[in-house]
Amino acid sequence: MEIAEHINALRREGEWLADAAERAGLDATVPPCAPWQVKDLLRHTGYVHRWAARHITECPDQIIDGPSEEEILRGGADDARLLAWFRDGHAALAQTLATADPAVACATFMPAPSPLAFWARRQAHETAIHRADAESAAGATPEYAADFAADGIDELITGFGARRKCQRQPQSQPQAAPTAGGGLLRVVAADTGDTWSIELRQDRLQPRRETGPDIANGAGHPDGAGCTVSGPASGLYLYLWNRVSAAEADITTTGNPALLASWQAAVTVRWG
Repeated sequence: MEIAEHINALRREGEWLADAAERAGLDATVPPCAPWQVKDLLRHTGYVHRWAARHITECPDQIIDGPSEEEILRGGADDARLLAWFRDGHAALAQTLATADPAVACATFMPAPSPLAFWARRQAHETAIHRADAESAAGATPEYAADFAADGIDELITGFGARRKCQRQPQSQPQAAPTAGGGLLRVVAADTGDTWSIELRQDRLQPRRETGPDIANGAGHPDGAGCTVSGPASGLYLYLWNRVSAAEADITTTGNPALLASWQAAVTVRWG
């Protein structure tokens, strides 16, 4: 996806997140992030939006450190002004990205074609996944465009999954941990045809996007494709981010389930 597409997605997802939060109410529980309430979700995501925008406007050469999650959840606006505060920060981030110099130089924490491309993509998916949290609090499950969902799966697998040790980031983001055993896990988005493989070797994850059918089918690896996880891109996106169950996402798993468990143990989401 292009930078402009990510910024447009960020705009849409943030607006839908706020709408879902308003429907659910500030005191509603966010099931994927319990014991969070919607007010916590808004404060967290509102902080992340402002934190991300600072990288574009201040151009630091290192990732900006910030307060603890506990402090973040005590901050922001009071409940009466919280939705407006969230909407303001979200709109400001989108505008900052849209008007930034394409050659802006600032810190990032994953490889990308440019810092602007990194921050636009990261915040589009940060916001989209938290939109799912807000929808969940309102009793709904979002459906994402297949190409956007596949892009998010790619970021999760080849970006976060490739990081053996994660730097300290806002706690909605994956934290890598050692894996056990080995083998080859494949992830297949059935509706887009995108395929990824994740080789599990002791305490290392070696993820990659596949393009050749022989490689995608596990050829050349001593264990072959030990486990394959497949389903529609939107469902896979939510499932791999631990937002829905396999049944809810229409996910099919074949082969050795221990390989999927190794991935899930290696790339998890920590709260508070």
